[in-house]
Amino acid sequence: MTLELVQVEDVDAIAREAADIIADTMGSQPDALVLAATGDTPMGTYAELVRLGTTGEFDSSRMRIAQLDEYLGIRLDDPRSLFGWLDRALLEPLGIGHDRVIRFDVQAPDAVRSARDYDACIQRGGGIDLAVLGLGLNGHLGFNEPPSDARSPTRVIDLSPDTLASNAAYWGDRPVPTRAITAGMALILAARRVLLLVSGGHKAEVVGRLRHSAPDPQLPASALDAHPRATLIADRAALNA
Repeated sequence: MTLELVQVEDVDAIAREAADIIADTMGSQPDALVLAATGDTPMGTYAELVRLGTTGEFDSSRMRIAQLDEYLGIRLDDPRSLFGWLDRALLEPLGIGHDRVIRFDVQAPDAVRSARDYDACIQRGGGIDLAVLGLGLNGHLGFNEPPSDARSPTRVIDLSPDTLASNAAYWGDRPVPTRAITAGMALILAARRVLLLVSGGHKAEVVGRLRHSAPDPQLPASALDAHPRATLIADRAALNA
């Protein structure tokens, strides 16, 4: 595996390392387009970015954000939506207006067309400068469930039983939506730089597979092996170190 590895002590150190890289990116390219995942580990990075912003160490005034994925079949204002999560954690605290956000229209009557429109917006915006990703227990990136190879497009997808079980904690006593729309592997791999953030012992098995696997559609994250600037930032627990 040629994916660059940065090992840190814990999830707080992941947040600091990743936030510093994002801040450096914005320092050299203030209007960079960042593809932003949700999930517990990326949320820590966003909290650190907000802290850097409040201390004047990070300028988000021209930062642009692209949503990585979203559930289908929910209202735009549902607080459990992935966009709502991103809005509360990153956009609102940093003052990033929705006019600087590329998001999925999950209420459009034609979800396939919505995926095409999203891709077109990304291309008009100059492409993804930096992708900030988490890693699913089954190796998915975004909602690119296995099998997904490097050519997989932005699309509607049925969520796997593993993903539904993993996300159930966020939905309380309501069922998790079973379908979603996701930025495709092709779009993710076209990003100029990729950060893959992974924490916790529950991810050690999939991280071990990732580090010792050739590109395999059954482990979608393994496609990062071919990316020229992809970095895995993981804590000791995720690396079983």
